[in-house]
Amino acid sequence: MKRLILSNFDDFETRINTVLGSSAYFKIDQDQVNKFAEVTEDHQWIHTDPIRAAQESPFGGAIAHGYLTLSLVPHLWGQILEVKNLKMMVNYGIEALRFNQPVAVGAQVKLHATLNSAINLRGITKIEVDVKLEIKDVSKPAFSAVLVFLYHFNS
Repeated sequence: MKRLILSNFDDFETRINTVLGSSAYFKIDQDQVNKFAEVTEDHQWIHTDPIRAAQESPFGGAIAHGYLTLSLVPHLWGQILEVKNLKMMVNYGIEALRFNQPVAVGAQVKLHATLNSAINLRGITKIEVDVKLEIKDVSKPAFSAVLVFLYHFNS
């Protein structure tokens, strides 16, 4: 998979309203869900008890935490875009976040990104990116959001 490589504000500006790309699929397994539950202290049985979830939940089995799926963004974003000439990148915000579809444990997800805007703020590049976390063989995305990043370039 080939990542898009950008190095400055002008590179971003020329790609406004274009698809930046998609990551590879990433499989979410029960071990990862359990580790996330430990770190976040969110041990709700719909995530951590696959047997009970299969018997009692409306989802037919254990599902990943919504915030676990969101936490995959840095890893998946790095597969879509490589930014060169970078001094620092800051996660500035998330707008319009919606968890649209539960992700079953064992499912594969990938991030799809479209650049909405790029603004030069006195030498800092602020971008807004429409993202969807797609679930393999499911029509509705796990989540959709607008991610906001600040890129501080070296020159």
